[in-house]
This record gives sequence, structure tokens and C-alpha cells, in this order.
Amino acid sequence: MNDAEICSPGLPAAIDAAALLKFVREKRHVPTSTYRVQFHNGFGFRDAASIVAYLSRLGIDACYCSPYFQARPGTSHGYDICDHGRLHDELGGETDYGVFTSALSEAGMGQIVDFVPNHMAVDAVHNRWWRDVLENGPASPYARFFDIDWDPVKAELRGKVLLPVLEDHYGLLLERGEIRLAWNEGRFTVTHGPMHFPIDPKQYSHVLQYRLDDLTERLGEQHPDLATFRELLQAFYELPGCGEVDCGEERLRLKDDLLVRLDRLVVSSPQIARHIEENVRRYNGEPGVRDSFDLLHDFLEAQPYRLAYWKVAHDEINYRRFFHIQELGGLRMEDEAVFEATHRLLLKLVREGRVTGIRLDHLDGLFDPLKYLERFQDEVLFARAAERFGDDVIDSGSRESLRQWRRQQDRRSDHPVRCPLYLVAEKILAPQESLPADWPLHGSSGYDFMNDLNRLFVDSRHGEEMRDIYERFSGNRQRYEDVVEECKRLITRSVLASELKMLSRELNRICELDRRTRDYTLDSLREAIREVVVAFPVYRTYFDGLGIEPADREIVDRAVSRAMRRNPAMSPGVFSFLHEVLLLGGELSEEEQSRRLKFVMKFQQYTGPVEAKGVEDTAFYRYGVLLSLNEVGGKPDRFGDSIEAFHGANRTRRREWPSAMLATATHDNKRGEDVRARINVLSEIPGEWERHVSRWRQLHAAHRVDLDGESAPAAADEYVFYQTLLGAWPADLDIDPSQSVPDEFVERMREFLLKAVREANLHTSWMHPIDAYEGAVAGFVERTLNGPTSRDFLEDFLPFQRQVARWGMLNSLAQLVLKLVSPGVPDFYQGTELWDLNLVDPDNRRSVDYRHRNELLAQLEPLLVGDPSEDHTRGVGELLRRWPDGRIKLLITACGLRLRRQFPDLFRDGDYTALATNGPLREHVVAAVRSDGNRSVIAVAPRRVAKLIGPDFSLPIDPETWGDSALTLGASFVPTRWRNALTGEVLEVDTTAGGATFPLADVLRVLPVAILVSEA
Repeated sequence: MNDAEICSPGLPAAIDAAALLKFVREKRHVPTSTYRVQFHNGFGFRDAASIVAYLSRLGIDACYCSPYFQARPGTSHGYDICDHGRLHDELGGETDYGVFTSALSEAGMGQIVDFVPNHMAVDAVHNRWWRDVLENGPASPYARFFDIDWDPVKAELRGKVLLPVLEDHYGLLLERGEIRLAWNEGRFTVTHGPMHFPIDPKQYSHVLQYRLDDLTERLGEQHPDLATFRELLQAFYELPGCGEVDCGEERLRLKDDLLVRLDRLVVSSPQIARHIEENVRRYNGEPGVRDSFDLLHDFLEAQPYRLAYWKVAHDEINYRRFFHIQELGGLRMEDEAVFEATHRLLLKLVREGRVTGIRLDHLDGLFDPLKYLERFQDEVLFARAAERFGDDVIDSGSRESLRQWRRQQDRRSDHPVRCPLYLVAEKILAPQESLPADWPLHGSSGYDFMNDLNRLFVDSRHGEEMRDIYERFSGNRQRYEDVVEECKRLITRSVLASELKMLSRELNRICELDRRTRDYTLDSLREAIREVVVAFPVYRTYFDGLGIEPADREIVDRAVSRAMRRNPAMSPGVFSFLHEVLLLGGELSEEEQSRRLKFVMKFQQYTGPVEAKGVEDTAFYRYGVLLSLNEVGGKPDRFGDSIEAFHGANRTRRREWPSAMLATATHDNKRGEDVRARINVLSEIPGEWERHVSRWRQLHAAHRVDLDGESAPAAADEYVFYQTLLGAWPADLDIDPSQSVPDEFVERMREFLLKAVREANLHTSWMHPIDAYEGAVAGFVERTLNGPTSRDFLEDFLPFQRQVARWGMLNSLAQLVLKLVSPGVPDFYQGTELWDLNLVDPDNRRSVDYRHRNELLAQLEPLLVGDPSEDHTRGVGELLRRWPDGRIKLLITACGLRLRRQFPDLFRDGDYTALATNGPLREHVVAAVRSDGNRSVIAVAPRRVAKLIGPDFSLPIDPETWGDSALTLGASFVPTRWRNALTGEVLEVDTTAGGATFPLADVLRVLPVAILVSEA
């Protein structure tokens, strides 16, 4: 579609389509690269402002920020938002934010913010919406904001919110005096430790009227304060109840007035203040006297919430959470009022140009992702139109016209009207799954690319051998597919059981609408839902009531069919019924259609959390053949990929999502990018790996503990430990076997392995920690690294680790170069411009030493000018020889990023062509060219080189290693002069034969990777 076609819509006369298109295009900032920073109370807006100049010199085009709206105090991540309408105070608030955005503007950099539309912190102190819900129940104006089931299966919870926040059973804590009533500043609250919960104002009358005769006797019947008190008491009693939703506005108006009047009376009347304080004391009971807590218990039972032991959440919680985290409650973003309230400040920052892009967190958690995305981009277009033509022009009619115009445009992800704001979504894609083509965004946040790239460096020829080694060592012979189903089933029975109950009840209600289905029992429906969810091959489908895409229909068909095959003892009829409901089939009344659609939408919100918790947070810690494959969005039994598969994925990305993010490290990684690069090496040397790991197991026999006849740690957990130790060992930690391993590293390994065994849910868990097993695991790590026999282990481990690390370094540089030249927007997680040897969070959210990185970049500046002299080349070669300090990675990062910024059109719109390598090394070199007809850039990277170069290779790698292998470039655009952007070398090529040949011995003479830029 050309601009002439774009600019001929039915817009109001006051809006010139061509001018608006031009304005939107100018305003939209699609970055050439991004850099993710993690905000917390130790790294705020001013700290971010202080590194802007460094990021700009690095070549970064946009700073990509973790969530920074008002969150819970002390948050380390920002996803526990309490107020979308404020910037987080601990980060510096509006003042420091202005310093940060001014620094970005002066540097010509954009800003992308990680926005959280799915959930927020359910914190009764800091989240005023949630506090209001707890105070007013269904009558709260914010009750509709949260995804709460006010009519759950358990009768005692009807009209209430379950609050599973207690560290022990409710009754025990109550009778120990650890749940207390408090009176402060004219309000009653319930306290438990640092937590405070509001009280339903209607229930104030219970406490106020207690011992009223005593107060009357003390004041006298005719005392004016007593008359006022009785009037207030009656008014509180007559307040509309929490369940009287139709009277909500009246209730809110009256209760606010009553609370003010009560506070005023208490301040002016010491006798009434004393009466309330004494009542509070008596309500709080006397530990050891059980009956003395009856008053407080009855009072709490009358509240629109129920305090409970945190472990009951999984069975009875009645609000949708973020996965299984009860501190994070799901928002009903499909509600217009919720969207408006949560996006007001964000859209203001977009209009002001301070935010130029958004990363949407957990899009799959939303009720209707497509509707949300459309609404978001509509609002941006409305803002751009208002900015260009004036606010008075954008009335309701103009909005509808603009909305229709935007939807009519070409659905390309880079279309300026269809996608007026740079928008990417966190979306986990299964193998062979694609983003829905009609989503108005620029692509995913990059997990798909991360796994496409990582598989390149896994030697698929040794997959079976590596699986055999794992099975012999661990004794685990389960297929990965079976592990996944077992783990997903576990999740539906444990941490996400409550959500399954709610779905089952809704399906049961649907059954009751039809005499042909009413005999299906609640239990059979629950089991059918469970088994279909367990068999689901993707995170979710995207039905929205407007039709079902063929791909989504196929997913449901596959899941139901597999569930039926795997459960022959269950009635096929119940599966057929569920299948029909999920596909919205049959002749239905309007009520039946509505209920089925609601069920399907809720079902879709459930499959994603089960997949995430069952696979990434459980199966990935049980199945450890090669841990580098156990990454977000990865499939551990997909053991490597071909070069052509990688190029094919890149070509698809170039065609369909050319501005998607390209990630190799994120805040959600299980392992840092360079940890994975090292572990990938093991797939090339399975025999050597088995010899070492078997020897280590024998050496450490005495370090394991016998627990009821079973070894602790279990062999599978020990296998995880050794792979992790090889991958995470600090690059600059060069110790003698007789020396102690630094305590800080031992602590990191201990904390990682404890997290791993808890996530696996086999020998211990987060919910039910087994102290004996966890103690054995912690002791094993400590004794292995710093125990009496650690020297014997380190004498064998350290030489092998150094060997793996050197090969892994080549993998790291190769994946970096390919990332820098691939179609999309390369994203760099904080600190990964040097070696990223972090483990899963919180390890990967540790502070980054930016002063050190800034100093290193300044030192490298002479090598970044592209000088072709021999001194320059020697300088680069010296960086390679001293690779443990990370400067070689920093150099390549800066070279590639600056190149992308220098030629943005080439990397955004240029063609992507795979280059073949002739000769026997064709499977060991990955190369591609980006070209726009005026200039070309070639990336060259080795892979699977352990056997090729051997363990004792020198740096730089001997050019003879590459023999006479060469890259061949076709004749479409072949300049004669090329510059290696990394080394400054100039290559003159002969193009008389209608093409060009690049001998690898010349291209990779100084570095094992190359980025060649055409110069003529």
C-alpha cells in the first residue's frame, strides 16, 4: 500500500491524512539498538542519567527501562506496581526523572519502558485501589478493576476476598495475639506484623457499641457527646453493606463523612477516646485465654476479606494472580475504566516525547490481547492527531474515524499508521509458532531469537550421546515430553489449583444450561480441563468472539485429541463437550454463547501460567541433559539446529517482524548468555565431558548425605551443579587448586542450587522446604569447593574449565556478531557488554559497575576508529589474547552498535542473504550479508570449533585452520574494497568473475569473527 492509498480515508475535514501520516512517521522512533537497565532503590533515575553518555558512546540508540511506576517500597524489580499514575519515589520521582529524560534527549536517544498492564501489587497499605476493595468489598468502585470471583465455590468466601498472607494458621496467630485490632488517626485497622488491613466502616458499630452501657454511665444520659456518639453509631449501622453494589456511591459518600465526624468527636472527647481504646484492648484478647479472642474473630469474619495462612492460596484464592504469586493481583484490562486509569501517565509521557517505545510485560495474561493492543495504538494515534491539529479537533467522531482509518491500514508491523508507537511484547513462542499477524506491534521482546541463535552452537550430532550420558549419571530416563506433562499436571494440582476450580465451576454452570450435558459431574469436568491444559502445546490461543483462526482451532484439536489418548479411562464424552465449548460450537442461545465465550477467555488466561510454571519453572529444573537449552522459550529436547534453520528464521523475521527485539540476555534468563555459550561446548565433546563428570561424582561420594536410603543431593541435581559451575566460573578467577574459592562465588552457587532444587519440586519445594535435603545441598556445594578434598577436585576441574571457557569465548563472540547483524533491534541487558556469567534472578539483577565499563570503553577508543595500520591490528589481537578481562567483547559490541547507528536504513530495511562456505568447513562457519543496494555488511562467525581447533589452540587462531575455505558472494552487488569494522583491515577482492570470494584465512586472520563493510 502506497502513501496515496494510505492518505485517502474518511477522516474529518480538519484532519489532513497526508500531514498526519508524515507527522506520525517523524514522531515514531524505531531504535537501532536498546540497552536494558534495572531500576531499584540503589539505582535510580539520576544513576541512569549518569550512564547516558556512556551508552551513547557505546552506540546505543534507546535506553530500555525496567518498570518505574510507583511500586512497593524496596522493590528490586518494579513489577509490583501500586500506582500507575506516579513515578516511583525511591527512584527519585518526577524531579530526577526529568534529569534522566533530559539527558536522553540531549544525547538523541529514545526511551523504552517496560510496562505492566496485567497485574499490580495487592498491598493494602500502598495500593489505594486494593485498600478500597478490602474496605468496601464488591461495593468498591475498584472492585471491577481486579479479577475477583465474588461468588466462589466455598460459601464462606462469597462476597469476600481471600487474603493468604499469614505465615501460620489463622487461629494460632489470632490466639497468640499476633493479629490485632488497632485504632489510629480516626480509623480502625487490623494489623499483623508490618501489614495493615482496613475495616469495613459498617462494622465500626460492632466495636463502638461494645460496653455502651459503661460509656453511658460514665458520661450520663444527657451528655451531648453521648448523643452525638449514638447518632454516629446508628449511622454506621445503617450504612449500605459491602454487598449492596447498587448503593456503592451512596455508601462511599456517607462513610467518608461519618469517618470524619467520628474522628472529630474522638479528638474532642477524651471519654469517648478512652471508651474506644479500652474496647480495642478487650477485642485483642489475652493470649492463653481462648474465649477472649471470640470478639475479634467474629469482627474479622464480618469483613469483606478473610485472612488466611499463605499455603491455602493454591486451593482457595479467589482473585487471579500473576502466575502463582498472591502478592500480585490480575487487572481486568478489558474494562475501559481500568485501561484509562492505568495508562493516563504513560500516555502523557508518550505525548511529551519522553517515552518513545513500550515493552509490554506478560501480554498473554490479558483477557483479550488484540483488543488491548488496538486500544493502545489508537490512543497514541489520537494523541498524535491532537498534537498536530489541536485538541479541539479530536472529538468522539474524530476518534472513531481515526480508529477505523488505523485499522484499515496495511498490517505490516512497521506501518506508521497501524503502529504509530514502537511496541514490542513479551511473548513466549513455541517452536513453529508465530506471533499473530494482525497484532499491531513491532514484534516480540526477543526470546525467540535467543533460542534460534543459541541452538546454532549446540552440536546436534551428539544429541543422543548426551542424553545417554545424562541418563547414566542421573538415572532419569523419562522423555522430556513426559516430564513436561508431569510437571504441568503437578502445577494444576498445587499452586494453580484454585484457578482450575474456578474454571471447572464455570464449565459446570454451562452444563446446567442444557439437559443434554447436565449429568457431567464437576469432578469429571475439572479432570477434563486439567488434561487438556496439560496437553496444550503453546502458551495460549487468542479467541475473541469475532472468529477463530485456523491455527488456534488446530491447537485446540491437538490438545483435546492428545488428552483423550492419554486418558482412556475417562469418558470421551466430557472431552468432546469441552472441545465443543472451546471452539464455541453448537446452536446456542445468547446466554449460552455469552457464558461459553467468557469461559474460553478465562481458559486462555489459565493455560499460559500453567505452561510457564510447569515448563520453565519446574521441568527445566528436572530435565538437565544440556542446561544451555533450558531457556525461556526453549525446548530442551530440540538438540541444536542447522545453519539453514537459523537463516530461515532470520529471513522470516526480516519479512514479518523487521523491528522485533533481538535478545541474548534478559532479566528473566535462567543463565547468562556467556554461561550458555560455555555449556554449549559440552555438546561438542561428550566423551571428554562424561569422563570428567564421572570422576567428579566419585571424588564427591563422601560429600553426599544419605536421607532415608536416597542420596542428597540427588544425582540429577549434582549434574546441574557441575554444568553450572563450568558455565558460571568467573573469567578472571585464575586460582591454584590449593587456594580457596572466593566466598562470594561459593554463595552464588549455593543459592542457585538451592533455588534449582526447590523449583524442581522433587526433594524439596518453596511451599514445603525439606530442611534436611536443603542442608545437604548447601553443604555439598561448600565442601566441593572449599572442603578438605576440594584440592583433588579443583586439580581436575580447573584445567577442563579453562579449556571449556576458551571454546565458550569463541561461541560468545560468534553469537554477538550474528546478533549485531541480524534483522531486528539488538537488545543488550545491563552489563552484558562484558562477560555475562550471571545465573537466574536474583543473581542476574546484581549491580553493574558502569564506572569500570566507561573506563574500558575510553581505553578502547583508539581501536574503534577503524585504523587499518598494523599497530591497530596488533592492538585488537592483544585484546583477544587477554580475553578474560572482557575488553574484546566490549570492542565488538561498540563496533557493531556504532555501525548500526551509522547505517540505520541498511539494518532496518536491507536485504538479508545467507552466504555459503565452500569446502569441508561449511558446517563450521555462519555468514550473512545485509545489503540495501548502496552498501553491504557481512557477518562471519564460527561454530562447533572445539574439534576443529583442538584444546591447545593459540590466539589469534592460526589462519591455516581455515585451509582454503572461502565465502562466496553473488554478483548482484559486489564492491571491490571491504573494511573489517572490528580490526580495521582492508580486503581487496577480485570481482571480475561476476562475484567475490573471501578466503576465511584472510577474513579471520586477527579475530575469529568479522564484520565486513563495503567501501566501494
